[in-house]
Amino acid sequence: MLFMSRERKLLFTLAAIQFNHVVDFMIMMPLGPQLMRILQISPAEFSLLVSSYTFSAGLFGFSGAFFLDRFERKKALQVIFSGFVLGTLACAFAPGYGSLMLARILTGAFGGLLGSLVLSIVGDSIPLERRSSAMGIVMLAFSVASVVGVPAGLFLAVHYSWHMPFLLLAALGIPVQVALWKWVPEMKGHLHHQPAERNMLRPFQMVAAAPNQQKALLLQVCLMLGHFSLIPFLSPYMVANVGFTEKELPLIYLLGGAVSIVTLPLIGRLADRYGRYKVMVYGICLSAIPQLLITHMPPVPLWMALSVTTFFFITTGGRNIPASTIITSTVNPQQRGSFMSLNVAVQQVSSGLAAYGAGIIVYTDAQGHLQHYNLVGYLAVFFSLLGLWLAGRIRPAENG
Repeated sequence: MLFMSRERKLLFTLAAIQFNHVVDFMIMMPLGPQLMRILQISPAEFSLLVSSYTFSAGLFGFSGAFFLDRFERKKALQVIFSGFVLGTLACAFAPGYGSLMLARILTGAFGGLLGSLVLSIVGDSIPLERRSSAMGIVMLAFSVASVVGVPAGLFLAVHYSWHMPFLLLAALGIPVQVALWKWVPEMKGHLHHQPAERNMLRPFQMVAAAPNQQKALLLQVCLMLGHFSLIPFLSPYMVANVGFTEKELPLIYLLGGAVSIVTLPLIGRLADRYGRYKVMVYGICLSAIPQLLITHMPPVPLWMALSVTTFFFITTGGRNIPASTIITSTVNPQQRGSFMSLNVAVQQVSSGLAAYGAGIIVYTDAQGHLQHYNLVGYLAVFFSLLGLWLAGRIRPAENG
């Protein structure tokens, strides 16, 4: 990183923060078969464990709308990331289901604020004409998390304990905090345009007066319902219905993430060059194919299942790049922190509802197979297409 530009150092530091955030969140899903067996919990109880993080992130992300734009971005990020690392450490030492639930709620509280700050910093520091490319770099965190973080976490969980992935993540937070201190500049520009009188309801009044921002938040809801309803039961379905072993599960994330490392920056550049909405249209339409294939998949050869899941990673990750750029462009910099807090709150609550809703629909039959996952697939495609319709009606703000 010594010879990187300051902008790329900033983006890769934000990507490292997102890596910790994403792995902490993603690792719960592939741990599903192991956690359900060791903790002796049902699919509905497991989905509630996953949802506890997202509901907490949504609630505290919502609270960020009241205060995040009142603080310098770097200092706020340092404090919130430290709290996130402490929450992850609490997960590592949780002895059972109840304590793990509480630790996930704590981690989610900081995680919700973390996501909104990262997106706000990208929006404030990168011009709109290059922002999709910047989003592609930051979203590499999802791919690297899939290639390195999740397989490594699963390896530690299978060979040692499910506690070990969280312990490693907490340790990795230390060098990331150093990079944050060194390479993220102070960002005070948004503070110069804050009103002298503090109005707690101002973020909501702004959204209420801006149909464009309302559409952006509804777009976020549709994207989450159209994606996250599938994620919690992807690994359990592959084990119970398709025939994967728990040791083969890392291959899903390894291959999907490895290919996405190449495709995500490319998709970001394509969105900047050809238009964010046009690239999103292709992403949404193509993502429907693996969504339906995965949720209807019978026992098939390993290579065939991995081909479908890898295509799933490419298309669902790719469609989020232009969508995130569209959403950040609907608000001016001085209100971006508040709006992105609302956006992340909506994102997390929608994710929690999607996961919990899927847990209600899906059930385990007498043979141990998961049933009604296909219904979840149909719902995911419907909400994805609804989001595409909304995205076509969103216009960027004057200084977005």
